Amino acid sequence: MNAQATTCADLIRPTERRAALAFDATLVIGASLLVALAAQISIRLPFSPVPVTGQTLAVLAAGALLGSRRGALSLIAYLLQGLGGLPVFASGASGWAYALGPTGGYLIGFVAAAFVTGWLTERGWDRHVLLAALAMIAGSAAIYAFGLPWLSIYAGRHVVAVGLTPFIAGDVIKVALAALALPAGWKLVGRNA
Repeated sequence: MNAQATTCADLIRPTERRAALAFDATLVIGASLLVALAAQISIRLPFSPVPVTGQTLAVLAAGALLGSRRGALSLIAYLLQGLGGLPVFASGASGWAYALGPTGGYLIGFVAAAFVTGWLTERGWDRHVLLAALAMIAGSAAIYAFGLPWLSIYAGRHVVAVGLTPFIAGDVIKVALAALALPAGWKLVGRNA
């Protein structure tokens, strides 16, 4: 095990430069595909242009497990895949028209969320339940910080009712799952401080 590990991915990262670059690239692409898969778990709400998806949990996990840079890069890769026409966005959507639609701000917020969550976990916030929950809340806040202003172009004064309120219960569940899983993972590998 790497004594200097700051994220779970760092525990198994090779030390040789070329192997480390290949490892990082594999993680970035793998996490982008995980987010794409989670996007297919999608429920359309009749009153909101924003679907309920598994994406946010995958986004926060990417940041927490990979760290700020690799996490953010994985979400940039995800966005590039979708913009390039691969059906990776919610319900198999893709392209610029989708990305510039009501959910476009949330998509950009995913990059910020992975970075923020990763930055906090690099500082040990994923080793304790309360701090892990706060890291996930900070990541979720980053998603809304980009998503809600963009959605307000489409939803106007109803932005909170259609872009935030319906997602709070799901966000609480996702934060709780991550807050319990991350410290437990560190304890499994014998590293909790």
